[in-house]
Amino acid sequence: MVEARRSSTDLYLLEELLDPADREVRDRVRDFCEREVLPIVNDCWERAEFPFALVPKIGALGIAGGTIEGYGCPGMSATASGLVNLEWGRADGSLGTFFGVHSNLAMGSIAAFGSDAQKERWLPPLARLEAVGAFALTEPAHGSDAVRLETRARLDGEDYVLDGAKRWIGNASFADVTIVWARDEDGDVGGFLVERGAPGFVAEVMTGKASQRAVWQTDIVLTGVRVPAESRLPGCRGYRDVAHHLARTRYTVAWRALGHALAAYEAALAYALEREQFGRKLAGFQLVQDALVRMVAEITAMQLLCLRLSQLVEDGRLTAGMASLAKLNNAAKARAIVAQARDILGGNGILLEHHVARHQADLEAIYTFEGTDSIQSLIVGRELTGLSAFA
Repeated sequence: MVEARRSSTDLYLLEELLDPADREVRDRVRDFCEREVLPIVNDCWERAEFPFALVPKIGALGIAGGTIEGYGCPGMSATASGLVNLEWGRADGSLGTFFGVHSNLAMGSIAAFGSDAQKERWLPPLARLEAVGAFALTEPAHGSDAVRLETRARLDGEDYVLDGAKRWIGNASFADVTIVWARDEDGDVGGFLVERGAPGFVAEVMTGKASQRAVWQTDIVLTGVRVPAESRLPGCRGYRDVAHHLARTRYTVAWRALGHALAAYEAALAYALEREQFGRKLAGFQLVQDALVRMVAEITAMQLLCLRLSQLVEDGRLTAGMASLAKLNNAAKARAIVAQARDILGGNGILLEHHVARHQADLEAIYTFEGTDSIQSLIVGRELTGLSAFA
């Protein structure tokens, strides 16, 4: 039954296009999620509790750091990294965000902009998840317009002093290192490595979320936080570099959206094959079959887009517009697929035990973060026309 469900999402035999090493990574993460994540995730989601016991187990998978080479990182292909993110989405949006923040944003920033000493200091323990990373860019008044960030860094002797506030910062309440993005006295944006316990750094877990409840996002207040000058990431020359890094990691969000869509479709198909109404299986009704077919059509298109995008990443030809188009398309399509799956499950679709309601709620976060649907559209539009329509 499980194998039949999986093959129904590969009508174009895309499995044949995957390198055996990429499949091995995917299967390793999929097996872990089925054994360790799915049995506990609904309870964690309902109670808004982060599953700390899974952190060392995730570290043992050897996947943190994704495509980063050296420093104990796996140096996997862009496709394998995408597949890892797909499996997190397929299992749980909360852990997907935890991992994305830690591996793609925090570790990726250190790898892209850090000095040799910073990489040696942080990447090996982060790769083993003996340390956890966070990425603090968004502010209370600046989400889509993060380029206008107000957090300040002034040089005082041999230290930088950070003042400001951040919001929606995943992992920061327990991270060992948080990359805080701030504007210096010359107006340039830089990244600063703030270690756990730094005086003046206060991170409070946000409550009341209706999406990705098991990952802890925080409000951060920075009041006179002193960090050594050598804690600034030397490779970042301004916000343009930050935006380029975000574009490079955005393709993994498209893979995560695909994972949510796959999970919802698989749940809907399994339910339709088992549930009987009016004396026959739901899957035997024309309307249900039509819905399932249309879901698979969108999933197949999303798969093709993700595979091609990962090839472009691997070749070094990814553009911001390419990444934004994938995120825009897949987040919107996954949102519709999950809603259709919930409809097929009827009243049972709102029960956590069927997982679909959790995926539906979690997708609302993916639809918004790392650039809203509208922002992605403007990025693509700028690339198509050569004209910026940003305010």
